Amino acid sequence: MAAKALSFVVGDYVVYPKHGVGRVVELQSQEIAGAKLELYVLRFEKERMTLRVPTNKAESVGMRKLSSNAQMADALATLKGKPKVKRTMWSRRAQEYEAKINSGDLVSIAEVVRDLFRAEDQPEQSYSERQIFEAATSRLARELAAMEAVDEPAAQVKILDILRAAAAIHNK
Repeated sequence: MAAKALSFVVGDYVVYPKHGVGRVVELQSQEIAGAKLELYVLRFEKERMTLRVPTNKAESVGMRKLSSNAQMADALATLKGKPKVKRTMWSRRAQEYEAKINSGDLVSIAEVVRDLFRAEDQPEQSYSERQIFEAATSRLARELAAMEAVDEPAAQVKILDILRAAAAIHNK
């Protein structure tokens, strides 16, 4: 247990890479297999899920505080960029997109949102494209909502407005 534990307190919003934004609801002590373990108890409201993370493993699993305003600004600026569509097989791109979403890195998630966004005048997305787009948008919106103290739908509207404005510029 020599690893330096990140310090989160009850009530903090945190980002767990595979699940997105959750809230520390409790700090617990449990004895498991004869070892005393300190745990963060995280609650993910949208998924109705509770997760217990050993305090000494929080950093190694990628758990972090909410992004800084500068990191969020970078992510929102990424949304304004020109979409990069690779000409590789969808299965390979889907794996790359999932890896970016699960990385927990805000700019990587914004890249997925930007690349999979379709304006009203563009061709329809496939079902799996839409699923990945919605997962990435939701992940980005939850962090934006927690940072700006708004609800997730309001954050999604802001993200979609940025994407529509960018699409209008890039699709001329």
